[in-house]
Amino acid sequence: MEDQNDELKDISDGLEQRISVYERKLKDLQKKREQVGEEISTVEKYLELAKTLYRVEADKAKLASLSNQIFSDKEGHLYSADTDVTSKSREILLGRSKYVGMSVPDAVYMVLKEAGRPLHAKELFQRLKEGGMPIRGKTPVTSVATSLKRDSRFRKVGPNTFEVNQESSLTKAV
Repeated sequence: MEDQNDELKDISDGLEQRISVYERKLKDLQKKREQVGEEISTVEKYLELAKTLYRVEADKAKLASLSNQIFSDKEGHLYSADTDVTSKSREILLGRSKYVGMSVPDAVYMVLKEAGRPLHAKELFQRLKEGGMPIRGKTPVTSVATSLKRDSRFRKVGPNTFEVNQESSLTKAV
């Protein structure tokens, strides 16, 4: 009887040690995952900054070329070689913000395509906000989720978590 108790105690001690080892390993891996997530977030921000700087420099060049298309007559009135200079310059100036002039579903479609995975409405709202899209109201995350629920391009895969509906995007392409 005592041999069985000793054997059971050895088994339970061994299992407790394994549990302890696995818990430490899990904590270490979760910490690494968090660090990798932070690194990814930092790199994404630097990438977005680089793209923004690139657009700004490209916009400066476009504005410079547009200013060369403006002429004045003898009386000092300004005319352009291109009749739509104001709309072009407005487009250039607005182009500095990634999602300006877009609807929430259109902007979210771009975000989800870039992410390549389902995202929660809170993360979608953050990315839209970072991209310059103003979403006002007391519950902007709910506003984003509601607009996506009403759009067939998106499929709900969890609580307030959405992905691009592949079936819908295929039928729109046809």
